[in-house]
Amino acid sequence: MTEPSTEPSTEPSTEPTRPPEHGAAARGPVLLAVEQAHVGYAGGLPVLRGVDLEVCAGQAVALLGANGSGKTTLLRTVTGLLREQGGMLTSGSVRFDGVEGTADTGDLVRRGMAQVLEGRRLFRDLTVEENLLLGAATVRSAAERRTRLAALCDRFPLLPRTLKTQAGLLSGGQQQIVAIARAIMSSPRLLILDEPSLGLSPAAVAEVRDLLAELVEQGTTLLLVEQNVRMALSVAHRGAVMERGRIVRTGTAADLLAHGLTTSLAGAETHPRLPGDPLDDDRYPELPWTR
Repeated sequence: MTEPSTEPSTEPSTEPTRPPEHGAAARGPVLLAVEQAHVGYAGGLPVLRGVDLEVCAGQAVALLGANGSGKTTLLRTVTGLLREQGGMLTSGSVRFDGVEGTADTGDLVRRGMAQVLEGRRLFRDLTVEENLLLGAATVRSAAERRTRLAALCDRFPLLPRTLKTQAGLLSGGQQQIVAIARAIMSSPRLLILDEPSLGLSPAAVAEVRDLLAELVEQGTTLLLVEQNVRMALSVAHRGAVMERGRIVRTGTAADLLAHGLTTSLAGAETHPRLPGDPLDDDRYPELPWTR
């Protein structure tokens, strides 16, 4: 009987690379850092109370919680839209790529932040092509904008056949894909999505989730705000749960799933399992970082 070899294998490993656990070295440098953020609106009570959040380059973080928990206000704080809504960061700090301050939204976009707003917010009377080109408004070269558009058409099968179609004529799921593609036109270093599954059919949610999973596998840094806990944690590396303006729980997606977050998050949408759900069957392959 032959003894097994004790020599180290020279074959490349086929095991998937898993993101680091909480407390280990980060997968990449910290791209977004929110520290002890206190936020309120004029004439009202404080909305955010000492929020801390980090998003590292190459990771996907799901921000979860019920309506009114403070998720959208936190996004507005990060993206510079807070002041337009009558809000103010009263204490604490927000740093994007090491630079503090989010007052200049245009500067954030130029430095690599892009957001897909809740409800998609496409220009319904413009064509898909026109909507996509607006996503590269900060790119001065027309040739570069066209190059990026061509690359997206190669990447998303929906786009070539709908470029000349008015965006308002597309289905909800198709509009969400166009909205995500429009954000990608700016080649963002951080892509922020606010409730991308909102108002979509189960089939469309599954399609959007497939797209997000592909982006994560390609190394896109995501901050995903969702009430659909199951969908969000099926693509994220880590999750953070908000309640009454505070982050009350954090952990890897696998840990949060293992501890029954999908059935214990009061007030949030836990949703039935979708066709091909990685938590349900093998049609949708389980992603390495969610194991």
